[in-house]
Amino acid sequence: MGQLTQFLQSFSMKIPPAPMPTSQTDEDLIRLERDIRQLKIEFDQYFGGGRKRPPNDIEWRIEQLIKRYGDRAAEMNYGQRFRYGNLSQTYAKYREIFHKRMQRREEGTVERHYGAAARAIEAERARSRRAASPPSVAITCSDLERESGKVDELYHAFREALQSSGESVERLSREKFEKFLLQKSDQIRKHRGQQLEFVVSVENGKARLKARVKS
Repeated sequence: MGQLTQFLQSFSMKIPPAPMPTSQTDEDLIRLERDIRQLKIEFDQYFGGGRKRPPNDIEWRIEQLIKRYGDRAAEMNYGQRFRYGNLSQTYAKYREIFHKRMQRREEGTVERHYGAAARAIEAERARSRRAASPPSVAITCSDLERESGKVDELYHAFREALQSSGESVERLSREKFEKFLLQKSDQIRKHRGQQLEFVVSVENGKARLKARVKS
């Protein structure tokens, strides 16, 4: 009797758990299919501006059902497993599409906000530069090679104009600036006259250096 009892106990321990009721499994799969369809509708409404928030509650329900039956695949019959697999693939495809659109939407929003802020900052900087722009400097020259003092005045005026407009002065040297003035004066003198006037100014937020014949 004791051996029979021990045998029955060991046999009962090897019996697999009873499968879930077919009706409950089918009902859950119907609910899963309905939620996936509704998820697509509400995401389309969200991206179209008809909803303020994405349908996170429906997505959470779908995730829970997929996880539940993913762990219980052995308890479903062939037809249920086939249907579950199709629904899981459909949801995975939709989920990838939705999340990519969400990412593009968020990146686009950040970019637009950043662009607006950057434009506002740049406009304020431009106003500040115009308000702080140095006055124009006009110097008449007859022979730049002998008028180093005037070259110095023009050089410092142009350097100040560059700095006030936010432009770099790293490549601007006294030697390069004088060479440019001499070339410019030689070009104009060949065609027009001897005495020149150089004007340094800031126009539209940019430093300008102009040469013209002195009348």
